[in-house]
Amino acid sequence: MPSYPGRRLGGPATWHGHELTKSDSWLRRFTPSDVDRLRADLDKIRRKEIREITRHDIGLAPLFAEIRHEVLNGRGFVLLRGIDLADLSIEDAARLFWGIGTHFGRPLPQNAKGHLLGHVKDLKLRSDDPAVRIYQTSERQGFHTDSCDIVALMCLSRARSGGLSSLASTWTAFNEMNRRRPDLAMTLFEPIWTDHRGEHPPGANPWFSIPVFSWHLGKLIGMYQRRYIESAQRFPAAPRLSGKQKEALDLLDEVLEEILLQMSFEPGDIQFVHNHQILHDRTAFEDDPQRPRHLLRLWLAPEEGWELPPVFAERFGSVNPGDRGGIRIPGLDPTVSLTP
Repeated sequence: MPSYPGRRLGGPATWHGHELTKSDSWLRRFTPSDVDRLRADLDKIRRKEIREITRHDIGLAPLFAEIRHEVLNGRGFVLLRGIDLADLSIEDAARLFWGIGTHFGRPLPQNAKGHLLGHVKDLKLRSDDPAVRIYQTSERQGFHTDSCDIVALMCLSRARSGGLSSLASTWTAFNEMNRRRPDLAMTLFEPIWTDHRGEHPPGANPWFSIPVFSWHLGKLIGMYQRRYIESAQRFPAAPRLSGKQKEALDLLDEVLEEILLQMSFEPGDIQFVHNHQILHDRTAFEDDPQRPRHLLRLWLAPEEGWELPPVFAERFGSVNPGDRGGIRIPGLDPTVSLTP
């Protein structure tokens, strides 16, 4: 039987969006001296291949350790601001982003091409194509988690309109569901089937089965993408969603709309999100044809990541902190690409 907390959760992970709009405590600004240090470090690593850059090449280790602790053990997310990208090439921006990211974990491949550096950009594709992932479109993504412990985004350019980042606490969502309909909250601790969207090893099922909510060693852990749960139903062999599961997913989506926090990105902003306690989303957007919205993305595996239940091995390949997550295709060597 699935494990279930059976009580109201508390602590810094149980925040509500309308409360966080009253302050910018979740926004950390680099000081001028911080930026000078990062620029000096960038000058030293310009001749390095991006994959060769490590946390030892980028300073400010105490600052990043403090932020990493907040992401993994506090509110679950932080937005960093203060880097001016105006005179940097995309390659230099990627070097800086990669170096900062390595303070938070080991970069992981994010797609079937083995890309370690992701590009969140409208490629003029549509999500009704089962081979397309929603971040490759301009559509709203819907609340979801990624297949990693920490996801990091750096904004290179923003949309003409829309494209807001939305975050919601998985813990707060559970509390609210449990208050209104504890039977439906408990339903989300049962296995549910999610589409791999074609990015699975040869011979494996084209879907995986992990509950939306898992309770493990005193922590609530989330795994969710409603559209991919629904698209898994295209496979005749995938178990059918029950009426109660659909009702529970509807209530979860309703609650997430009520508790979310939205933020806009400025060029140079870096957002870190802990997937296991935060659900994230992006609103639909319209691009400026001359300078389309473009974010760089890292999926990161920190050595001090949460303990995960064994069921996560089906999606993460392993549950060992620091060595789990990503899209693993046997025989494919991960690469860094400066284009999508």
